[in-house]
Amino acid sequence: MPEPKPNPKPSLRVLIAAPRGFCAGVDRAIQIVELALERFGAPVYVRHEIVHNRFVVERLKGMGAIFVDELDEVPDDRPVVFSAHGVPKAVPAEAQGRGLTYVDATCPLVSKVHRQAERLIEEGRHILFIGHAGHPEVIGTFGQVPAGSMTLVETVEDAEAVEVPPNNLAFLTQTTLSVDDTAAVVGALKARFPEIRAPRSEDICYATSNRQAAVKAIAPECERLLVIGAPNSSNSLRLAEVAERMGVPSRLIERAADIDWDWVGQPSTIGLTAGASAPELLVREVLDALRERFDVTEEIADHTPERMTFKLPRELVA
Repeated sequence: MPEPKPNPKPSLRVLIAAPRGFCAGVDRAIQIVELALERFGAPVYVRHEIVHNRFVVERLKGMGAIFVDELDEVPDDRPVVFSAHGVPKAVPAEAQGRGLTYVDATCPLVSKVHRQAERLIEEGRHILFIGHAGHPEVIGTFGQVPAGSMTLVETVEDAEAVEVPPNNLAFLTQTTLSVDDTAAVVGALKARFPEIRAPRSEDICYATSNRQAAVKAIAPECERLLVIGAPNSSNSLRLAEVAERMGVPSRLIERAADIDWDWVGQPSTIGLTAGASAPELLVREVLDALRERFDVTEEIADHTPERMTFKLPRELVA
């Protein structure tokens, strides 16, 4: 008797969000570590994760980078790189005091917020900073100004309850927030403090906004959404939240091995995106895993390509 034919794989349309993955600030930060290793040789120390992605960090470790929590773990004779999220002013001051060679990989869009904060304080304003407590970017931004001159606001409820003098106020935001949530918090602040000074331009970075918009564009066609990103990556968490709020069950995964196949089930269309710190290699890894179980048809959503680039530090390219 003929052998029974194996059951065919179920069909699956994978709608891939665009843009996704690395932004210009992340790409620059990773290049800085790589160039520092070329220039100074291994090991090069990095204060905190250069970007929030375990795969990226492990690859750089393999090249000779050593990641530390604080500068006192860095030997006097080795260079140190500061992460893309930015650092308080006290950190480079400590490095200079010790005579350390250091390279600042802070994303230029985060540095822009730092400079805005300094100017607002010089004008005598108190800043309401919209962000997530404990995030490295928030810690770095608070460290740019004198203690007590900035107050953290996380939610609409915070905005409605915060107690500050009503005059000479301004607000700034973390660059990796939910666009919709931030708009609601800003609305609440403006309702209470009509004269509050807004930033000259949007603080939420282009990559964060674009990736959230890309998820919104594909979500109506998806039964599930997979977001590739680290659990401590603010912009990646926001992508999953965006889809959930549109009624699309979403899961944040770091790699293909993290996929919960029972949760995936057998949908006809699944969405796929990646946070700004996740390399495209991990997107392909997830697609390969899906192909093992499904007859996959890939479809990349229509989009306008991102062309943003940032200059590298002169000391590494001179």
